[in-house]
Amino acid sequence: MEAARQTVELANVPAKAKRFVFLLLPNFTLLSFASALECLRIANRMAGKDIYSWTLLSEGGDLVECSAGTTFKLDDDLSELSRDDVLIVCGGVEIQAATTKKVLNWLRRESRKGIKLGGLCTATYTLAKAGLLDGKKATIHWENQDSFAEEFDEVELTKSVFVIDGNRMTTAGGTSSIDLFLQLIANDHGEELANAVADQQIYSSIRTDQDTQRLSIPTRIGVRHPKLSKVIYMMENNIEEPISPSLLAKDVGMSTRQLERLFRRYLNRSPKRYYMEIRLQKARNLLMQTDMSVINVALACGFASPSHFSKCYRAHYDTTPYRERGAHARKTT
Repeated sequence: MEAARQTVELANVPAKAKRFVFLLLPNFTLLSFASALECLRIANRMAGKDIYSWTLLSEGGDLVECSAGTTFKLDDDLSELSRDDVLIVCGGVEIQAATTKKVLNWLRRESRKGIKLGGLCTATYTLAKAGLLDGKKATIHWENQDSFAEEFDEVELTKSVFVIDGNRMTTAGGTSSIDLFLQLIANDHGEELANAVADQQIYSSIRTDQDTQRLSIPTRIGVRHPKLSKVIYMMENNIEEPISPSLLAKDVGMSTRQLERLFRRYLNRSPKRYYMEIRLQKARNLLMQTDMSVINVALACGFASPSHFSKCYRAHYDTTPYRERGAHARKTT
């Protein structure tokens, strides 16, 4: 239950509510969308008047299902927007399939009006596919970063929670929608209202566009050891051309044997094994999310030959890269 309402006095009361148009792509992530919408709803409540309105669109204009299986009734099809509207595209799983030619053409047409345009979660892919992020900074969920970087080298990809670059906005997904929309509310009506909205959501740590989306390495691995964290950081940032264990050890002032013991003690595996798992995880993401050939995936993940890649992949995932891609393709058709 929300606390008793205490309205926030606005310095500039808008003549009419600013309208947000949410384009819900099939299998969109509910959390990202709901987080954004709740910010607008609560902002109206705390302001004591409707300063924001919203409408829901999707291709077809009838019903759309989110990735959790819940169906939403829409307000309209891909209708014509006003230049004052803010268009927010909501993505989720299977974003390539959801990014249809009709959606791309509609986005390009509406963008020519100069409207503000944003993408939540994987919808950054849709905006980039439409050519609407060329020369812009953007972010996308960390799981999609590798495949996005391979496909859209004209976009300056960051690991930020959210990015605002001119009239383009992108988020990493999840609760990062809250951070973006709190920033938009603050820009429109001041930080007092944005903070009141955050308080209503019990959201006590508001992030900025300078915050990165993933947990720190020590938090992720459950170990606070500076040298171990540094080595893992180097591994994660050198996938295409892996660094030898001896050089990794040298960079942190250890012998190769000491590094081996460090990994065995805290992660129960050798540095070589841990590095291999990181590379194979990236390879799996690329196989699932891109049309890159298996050979190019292998090269992008530091494998000198497809046969070695296939052998390592099968040992770890109990299937070959070709079968993995084939099984994934059958699920999405």
